[in-house]
Amino acid sequence: MEEQILEIGDYVDILKRRRWSLVLPAILVMMLAGAVAFSLPSIYKSSATILIEAQDIPADFVMTTVTGYAEQRIQSTQQRIMSSTKLMEIVNRFNLYREYLDRWTTEEVVDKMREDIHLDLISADTIDRRTGRATAATIAFTLSYEGKQASTVQRVADNLVSLFLTENLQVRQRQTSETSAFLEEEAQRVKSQLDDLEKKISAFKEIHINSLPEMIQVNIRSLDNYQTSVERIDEQARMLKEREGYLETQLASIPETENTEKQRLRQLELELVDLQTRFTEDYPDVRKMQREIAELKKRMAEKSVIPDDQRAAPDNAAYITLASQLSSTRAEIKSLIQQKADLQSKVDTYRQRIENTPKIEQEYNNLVLDRGNTQAKYEDLLRKTMEANVAMGLEKEQKGERFTLIDPARLPEKPFKPNRLAIILIGVVLGVGAGVGFAALREFSDQAIHNPEGLASVSALPVLVSIPDILTPMDRRSRRLKRLAWGVATLVGIGVCVIAFHTLVMDLNVFWAKLMRKIPPM
Repeated sequence: MEEQILEIGDYVDILKRRRWSLVLPAILVMMLAGAVAFSLPSIYKSSATILIEAQDIPADFVMTTVTGYAEQRIQSTQQRIMSSTKLMEIVNRFNLYREYLDRWTTEEVVDKMREDIHLDLISADTIDRRTGRATAATIAFTLSYEGKQASTVQRVADNLVSLFLTENLQVRQRQTSETSAFLEEEAQRVKSQLDDLEKKISAFKEIHINSLPEMIQVNIRSLDNYQTSVERIDEQARMLKEREGYLETQLASIPETENTEKQRLRQLELELVDLQTRFTEDYPDVRKMQREIAELKKRMAEKSVIPDDQRAAPDNAAYITLASQLSSTRAEIKSLIQQKADLQSKVDTYRQRIENTPKIEQEYNNLVLDRGNTQAKYEDLLRKTMEANVAMGLEKEQKGERFTLIDPARLPEKPFKPNRLAIILIGVVLGVGAGVGFAALREFSDQAIHNPEGLASVSALPVLVSIPDILTPMDRRSRRLKRLAWGVATLVGIGVCVIAFHTLVMDLNVFWAKLMRKIPPM
């Protein structure tokens, strides 16, 4: 059997022959889609828009102590208000999810509410002042809630927005107050360290007051002065030593007393020499002179063995004068020796101070360095504490970065979902596909012959006569009724489509107004 090529007329015949196989599945699927679309509960959605406003006072004047980007604060605040405790309070307050409370656990109810709460960020392209590059910045966000009752959805959305704004304000104030308190405590702790270092430096100065680095020049000048004094005393002592030697030499050649016996002895010896030159040894005058000299020497020898303390005081004026000068010179020498010893002791003391200065300087510099660092840290903490207090006042007066409600949650006028029109359109498409598929299956599985060409192709014989359909009056009336039914069904379908468009898509008055605006005037 040759393959039969179908023409347009054949397709029309198939359509007429399989019209119920095409229509009934399509209507069934469409009715099922309509039933699903209208049986699903209406879900309403109420949204509020919150603007992220920058602080009123420029950041160059007052720097806030709240850290993190706006996105981070939004996410952290969302986690706080979406805790199980707060969400269950909202559930109990507004009597939400009544149909689930008996069948679900608390965790499941909380998870369901979390699914119904949506937070969407709104970003805008801005220029980063630090890098000069275009970047996306979050300028606002929307907070929405979905539910089955429009009024309840609006009240829940309002409550969530209120919680969000209150929580953000409390968190910012708490962060600023905690920052200020921490800086004040840290400043007190550093101040205590600074006081301890001051006490250590004061005690160190008291112990090493003369060996401190700032005293090095004073010590060097004092050492030079004392060394010069020692040298001057040495020079004076040398001169006095020379004078002492000279006086001792002079004093040794002068008798302590004016001795007449020595003078008598000297005179007698001179006279004896004179007599001996003129007379012999036996001459009476010579012998008498010799005896007198011997007696005089004997008396002088006896006087020489007398102790010093029993001797008579010197009475020689020259001797007394020289002895007095010698004694004065020796007293000056002794005084200079004592002065030198005192000066040398001071020289040793200052030399020791100078030698100790490098050792003490290291420890002293470490203390001074620690004090300087601690002082700088303390001043920095005081500055930061003042800035934190100003920032805390900024947050209390709500002059810092804040969330401002610019579009409150409204009462939803129509359901957010399900999209009944989309479901119906999908049902129409599926219905048409089901009808066409069912009709095609019936047609291709049918082995009946429906026209002369099919019979000729099957029998390989020519068809002589073809008898057309014979219509009786009853058949004609039945056809008219069917046409009338199809016309009514078409009108009803058009009416249903118009009502569905008006209800689900757009108000007809609005649609007409938009259509008239697009039509150019004649």
